[in-house]
Formats: sequence, C-alpha cells, structure tokens
Amino acid sequence: MNVVKTQIDPLNAELKVRIEKADYTTKVDDILKNYRKTANIPGFRKGQVPMGMIKKQYGKAVLVEEVNKLIQSGISNYLEEEKLAILGNPLPKEDDVIDWDAEVLEFDFELGLSPEFEVAVKSKKAITHYKIVADKKMLDDQIERIALQYGKLVPATTVEEKSEITAIFKNEEAGIENKTTFTLEQINAKEAKKAIKAAKSGDTFELKSKTLFNAPTDLAKAVGKEEAEVAELDITLSIAIEGITNREPAELNQELFDKLFGEGIVSSEEELRAKLTEDAESQFIQQADQKLLNDVTEQLVEQTKFDLPGEFLTKWIKVSGEKQLTDEEAKAEYEKAEQGLRYQLIEGKIINDNKLQIEFEELKEFAKDLIKQQMAQYGQLNPEETELDGIAARVMSNQDEVKRLQEQLMSKKLVEFYKENANLKTKELSYDKFVKEVYGA
Repeated sequence: MNVVKTQIDPLNAELKVRIEKADYTTKVDDILKNYRKTANIPGFRKGQVPMGMIKKQYGKAVLVEEVNKLIQSGISNYLEEEKLAILGNPLPKEDDVIDWDAEVLEFDFELGLSPEFEVAVKSKKAITHYKIVADKKMLDDQIERIALQYGKLVPATTVEEKSEITAIFKNEEAGIENKTTFTLEQINAKEAKKAIKAAKSGDTFELKSKTLFNAPTDLAKAVGKEEAEVAELDITLSIAIEGITNREPAELNQELFDKLFGEGIVSSEEELRAKLTEDAESQFIQQADQKLLNDVTEQLVEQTKFDLPGEFLTKWIKVSGEKQLTDEEAKAEYEKAEQGLRYQLIEGKIINDNKLQIEFEELKEFAKDLIKQQMAQYGQLNPEETELDGIAARVMSNQDEVKRLQEQLMSKKLVEFYKENANLKTKELSYDKFVKEVYGA
C-alpha cells in the first residue's frame, strides 16, 4: 500500500491511497475460509460448501471491509509519521464506480490542514483584571443576615418591615386554600403593602392577585400552584393573617462564632469580619478569573489572524453528522462554529508552546483537592488520604467526570498563565460595582 500527498495550497491537500491485491488477498481468503467452515446453506453439509459459492455470496462485502480497514490504518499512520495537523477528517473525493476486481485500487481524499500562526499573549491593549473586595456594606449586611438566621422567632401583634407573616390565601371559585409564610419584601403592590402593614393577627382582608408579589414563584407558593398556572392569574384573594413573628437577632458572641466556624476559630467580631472577608473574596476570585479568561479569549481571537480551510470544513460539516445537511445548512453551521474553532486552535498552540499539558497525577491531585473542599462543607475537615484516594479513583473511572475535571484544571492553568504573561491592569471594586460594570445589572 502506498500513500502520497499532493499540496494544493497552504490549507488544503489531497491524499492518494494506492492498494494492490497483494495487500489484502491473504486476509480476504482467510476470512472466506472461516466463513466456509461455519456457513449453513441448504443442500450442503457444514464445511462442505463450495468456495466459489462462498466467494459469490460474501466475497465483495469482505473485500470492501478489508480495503476500508487498510485505508483507515494507512491514512492514520501516514498522518502520524508526517506529523500533519489536520482539521476535521479526510474526505473521500467523489469518484466513478470502483472496479473491485482491478489489480490496483486507488482512492483520493481531501485534507483540511491546520494553519500556521503565532500568538501574542501580551497585547498592546491592556485587559482589565478585576479584584473584587468585600466592602463594609456587604459585611454589615452579611452579619445582619447571620444574626437574624441564628436568632429566635418572637411572636408579634403588628407587622414590621422584616416580619414573617403566616396567612391563609383563599379563593373558592379557583379552588385555592393554602397556608404560607411571606415577608413584606416579597410584596409588590403599594396598596397591598399598606393593607398588610395595617393588619393584625386574626385579621382578614382581600387583595388582587395580579400585582401582589414581585416574583411569580412567590405568588405560586402563596396559592399552592405551579408557576405556569399563575402566569395569567387575576383574581381576588381572601387573606387571613394567622400569625406574625419577628426575628430577634442572635448576639455576636462565642457561642455563635463556634456554631459558624467551629470551636475557637473565631473569637471576636473583628475576627468574624476578617473571616467573612476571606471567605467572600476567595469566592470572588473565581468570578474575576472567569471574567479574565473570557476577556483574554475574546481578545486573542480578535487579534490573532489566520485563514482556515473554510470550504473544506463546510463540506466536512455537511457529511459528518447523523444526517447529511444541505449546502446552506452546512454553511450556517460553519459560520456558527468558526469563532470557537479559532480559539481551540489558539488555545492548543498556547498549551503546546508553553507545555501546559495536564499530567495524570496532576489531575488526580486536583480532583482530591475538590473532594476535600466538598467534604469540608459537611464538616469533614481532615479526611484520611486513603479515603481521598478511593473517592478520587471512583470519580476518575467516569470518563465524563474526567473530561469535566480536565476542562476545569486547564482553565485554571490558562488563567494563571495569562496572569503572568498577558498585559493586564488591575481594577479593585466592590462586588455590587463589579456586577453593575460587567453585567449592567
């Protein structure tokens, strides 16, 4: 068998695969002999069917299958030996009907070649690297929530801003009678807020459902129905107040600190603030890093210019799916995929050029670190190494999990690489300002 490449242009080539009878005859004959031993054809004893009949019935199919195997292995070996980087898979060229009885079989394939290009990670235009900090307002709000969460419920006779109100929502015609607990913060309509604030335990009054709550989920919970069922709900609800409670904040004392973080880890409000700051900002790092990765990716795709074998890739997309696409559908799919393909090539070059590949032991240690973090959330702070190894082994026996871990670890490695090598400018701001600046919320 012989494989010859013809270069069409820098991004396209053709392969001619030449197969002689000697390359497959022995293998085909051996398979047909085995078929003869087991063939069950009426009128002949097993193993006594004439070889001519076996060849007539099975010969062409066996020949085609063996030739296809030779083609696949021949092309694969050639690409590996020549170190050819291709995009998609080799596409067979449309030929006339093949003469399978010929002494020499020839097959032509189109190749789309990966472009050669350079990547400049350190761009002229600086990319913003956000440092999100926990400001005083955030910490004050968080401490207030913690104190209320761990405080105690105290019965009240009147409704205050942060009261928890238990009421029965009722409408006989709509088949509604449901008890729920809500707060004034969930109420949307001003008149409704005014009526609820004026109510006492035992009072009953009526309100319109349409604009009662801020969120459809809250209305659905109040009337005991699915969210889809209340999307257009516009009825009068009878609301009977059964109870009003206020949360009395817990004291910021050692008992509360130990409940939150374990015995003796935090011993003052100052240390509490420091701990909350540390925890919050470690979470913020992940969001800032993801934003950095997205921004660097966008800039690299924009500034790294190279051509792609677009015509070949469109052809390949057309025939590579479960069903063949039309020319228009294939073109649209290619246009959608082009930016992603460009970044895959850029990312691959960065990884190869800077030796960022992931080793098995490195991935295993990364998995164990994630497992330790998850176990810590459930109070298991010092798991045994053998236990971690066992869990990691189970996780890494799942190919989907391995792929997910590889993607996470590679993103982490790329972010660290960009922090060291890209042109970055640091911007420090609070979480609220970060959300507003980045997402416009």
